[in-house]
Amino acid sequence: MISPAPLDPPRLLSLATAVPPEVLVQDDVIRESRALLGHRFAQFDRLAPAFENAGIDTRHSVVPLDWFRQPHGWTDRTRAYAAGAARLFCEAAGKALDRAGLTAAQVDAVVTVSSTGIVTPTLEALAAAPMGFRADVMRVPVFGLGCAGGVSGLAIARDLALARPGAVVLMVAVETCTLLFRLDRLTKADIIATALFGDGAAAAVLRAGHDGDAGRPELGPGRQHMWPDTLGIMGWTVEETGLGVVFDRSIPAFAETELRAALDALTPGRAVDRHVCHPGGAKVITALESTLDLAPGTLDAERQVLARCGNMSAPTVLFVLESVLQSGQRGELLALALGPGFTLSILPIRVA
Repeated sequence: MISPAPLDPPRLLSLATAVPPEVLVQDDVIRESRALLGHRFAQFDRLAPAFENAGIDTRHSVVPLDWFRQPHGWTDRTRAYAAGAARLFCEAAGKALDRAGLTAAQVDAVVTVSSTGIVTPTLEALAAAPMGFRADVMRVPVFGLGCAGGVSGLAIARDLALARPGAVVLMVAVETCTLLFRLDRLTKADIIATALFGDGAAAAVLRAGHDGDAGRPELGPGRQHMWPDTLGIMGWTVEETGLGVVFDRSIPAFAETELRAALDALTPGRAVDRHVCHPGGAKVITALESTLDLAPGTLDAERQVLARCGNMSAPTVLFVLESVLQSGQRGELLALALGPGFTLSILPIRVA
């Protein structure tokens, strides 16, 4: 009996990113935040250094700065999310397909990752007509993964590609974090979120079982670790006028003390040439370098993405991956991100 030829593994055909045109300069955000929040929140001045020490120069938003000067409810936020996130979806997906030499009509499955808004039909349906997806495209919307969504979404898309050899799988992570800013809910977590978060999208095109893709980055199986009794570290609360941020100040310390053991259990003995990390914030990057036994400054692409775009939640790690790949990095990469759960999500990537 002749054994079948081994299936060519899932490969990353292309990766692209997009940000909205509205640029928020951090110095302007500090002034605007002080004007809007200083008289509402007694501890604002004590927390103001969070803006200056965030490692962020600019961020991007789907709405202009003056949008934040008025209170908004679910209707306003959802309208802005549907319009802004759909535009970002189309821009990132269009660029990724162009780079892969494919068209939207050739896409067989779309994985959409987003946790900063709720629309039904979901974003890939809103984008279907302008993109030109086929009527029989498989839609896989994923909600609630937060900052881990970029890695977890890529892992889901990888498994879909493996299960359907030859199928073109498009994964899009898109977040509009800025729309969650609220004047009616002021906690320390809200101030930190206002100092950190921006909007953006990233898209990846994957395929398995296609001989012509040899040499493209190979995606290994993604894995996750969820720590018990950590639901309160990160997430959203659902409230009358919008989502409320849950963002515990212990995240950098938690990463420094807990990440290494979880990572070693998920990837025992695995040699890594470059960790590709979600830059949750300046302190988080420093904690990651410490726990991963990396020299200070090693995570340079992470710091650059944070400085240019802020923390965009799910797509941010894919901005880092794009930068790392463009730098010519080869060998064994490991993408990793922390998100609600509290969960570590990882994905090995081999670049020949």
